[in-house]
Amino acid sequence: MRALVEQDTDQYARCIAASKRVRWSIDDDVIRHRTFDTNQKFLPDGLSKVKEFSFLSEDEQRYLSQVQGRTYANIFGLVERYINAKVLELSRDYWFGDQIALEALVRFSDEELKHQELFRRIEKLVAQSMPAGYRFRMQPDEVAGAVLGKGTWAVLALTCFIELFTQMHYLQSIKPDENLSPLFKDVFLYHWKEESQHAILDELEWIRCDQNTSMAERDKGVNEFIELVAAVDGILQLQSADDALYFAQTCGRRLSPDEQEKLQAGLLRTYRWQYILSGAQHPHFIKVLTSLITEAQAERVQSALGSLT
Repeated sequence: MRALVEQDTDQYARCIAASKRVRWSIDDDVIRHRTFDTNQKFLPDGLSKVKEFSFLSEDEQRYLSQVQGRTYANIFGLVERYINAKVLELSRDYWFGDQIALEALVRFSDEELKHQELFRRIEKLVAQSMPAGYRFRMQPDEVAGAVLGKGTWAVLALTCFIELFTQMHYLQSIKPDENLSPLFKDVFLYHWKEESQHAILDELEWIRCDQNTSMAERDKGVNEFIELVAAVDGILQLQSADDALYFAQTCGRRLSPDEQEKLQAGLLRTYRWQYILSGAQHPHFIKVLTSLITEAQAERVQSALGSLT
């Protein structure tokens, strides 16, 4: 791979400085001996889309936001397993080279490990305040192994995609909502503080990878990125069905068959928005992606993503 230019090194150095500045502790800064208040929403309406579930009461809509919020945290804990493994792999390129870039990626890895622990802790806390029966069947190691079976170009494309929509979700929906559980809101405040640097590093590494990729390899990378997004959709189909069943069993009343059908369809539509379509519409992701690929390849990506609406 090409040597880093001075401008790249400066960007890695700025990420290190920001990482040092925003460094936080799970116990001292985030959890602080708190528990979850189920009288408050977990996810904001802009992400949960609960107002579209008009057959649910206000209390039921709040509970659905809590079910979704639990899954939202678990999904991030899931994907960070593969991200950390890929970052450690990329760091090898700098072992005997640019030590600034190496430090930036090592910090990235350390923070991702902390985030995984944070989301494991959050799941345990949420389980204490919500009814039994919730299921999250995806195994992080299995998912990571499947993702990392694809080429680096596609894996970095997916990672940049995820990191960017994470930023958008926090800034546009979570941060401005004053009616969320304070603990849940703080989880994603502190997550955002470090993910802001990760998104920059993802892009730098993706562009670095692309500059050493042949046309044929890049075309394969586009296909693999589409396959990875399809795999994400498969996870969302499973989880939306599980979450719909959990909600129906624990919401305090018997839903009609029509309501159950609307609930499951609505959750899948919402999850596709949260984890796929919001990223596909992110202006910066579109800018970076289209700067690397041909118009025909961009049309393939858009066609694949459009099929999920």
